[in-house]
Amino acid sequence: MPVLNLFDLAAKQLHTVRDCLRFTVSRFNEAELFFGHGSDNAYDEAVYLILHTLHLPLEQLDPFLDARLTETERATVLAIVRRRIEERVPAAYLTHEAWLGEHAFYVDERVIVPRSFIAELLREQLGPWIDDPDSVVSVLDMCTGSGCLAILAALAFPHAGVDAVDLSPDALEVAAINVGEYDLDGQIALLQSDLFNNLAGRTYDLIISNPPYVNAESVALLPQEYLHEPVLALGSGNDGLDATRLILARARDHLNPEGLLVVEIGHNRAELEAAYPHLPFTWLDTSAGDQHVFLLRRDDLPA
Repeated sequence: MPVLNLFDLAAKQLHTVRDCLRFTVSRFNEAELFFGHGSDNAYDEAVYLILHTLHLPLEQLDPFLDARLTETERATVLAIVRRRIEERVPAAYLTHEAWLGEHAFYVDERVIVPRSFIAELLREQLGPWIDDPDSVVSVLDMCTGSGCLAILAALAFPHAGVDAVDLSPDALEVAAINVGEYDLDGQIALLQSDLFNNLAGRTYDLIISNPPYVNAESVALLPQEYLHEPVLALGSGNDGLDATRLILARARDHLNPEGLLVVEIGHNRAELEAAYPHLPFTWLDTSAGDQHVFLLRRDDLPA
């Protein structure tokens, strides 16, 4: 049965949140959607989209499962579900909201959907590698995108000034929205720069970066959902390490004594270690293991 007819029938026959949830999960599975922008399965994404669209608490589904929907509510839910299926738009772009832990951020197609393991490390103030969080007075978030990591760094290190840097002026406009929402304009400076090019003379106690790191082969095979994201923020040369190489080459000049560099590189650990066999990478434990984020001290970096 064509999708159009299914949705026409749904508009007449679905009455409760439970009905809409069952219908949405079925349609998501039938369409073989790709999940990777906040959820990893059809059920969780259906729950999120329905609760968000109905302005219900995201953590409370059960009390509302048998609540009957108005005609307008049902139409609104079905419209967003239909867009998710037919346009393959990531859920975060449909709701203009992405979460890292307990923190929500505004997003649209000017930035990639936030999904960084560095966020987990910032919740712990990068302990035990930083003994005294109050001693961190300057932080750089390179390739800031939506500004999410810069904001989490500002919250983790309240005495630090944070420079949030991105090449894209569009991304910085989104970051400005989020910085304003968190009332951190006085702590976070947004700077347009191609990596370190416009940062002459600036040094930091901590540099964090979630740069582009998808290799060319993987870029060519990305699911349709990822094609809504800025290409500039995804691909990074044949092996995915072009941006990381540039960061490694220049980070030492922008770190204070005892300064730390923390970079996320996706699934490129083996390639990175082969390219830099003499660098003493420390691989940080995250919920996905110790393959994705490395730490180097200033003195470890090439001069």
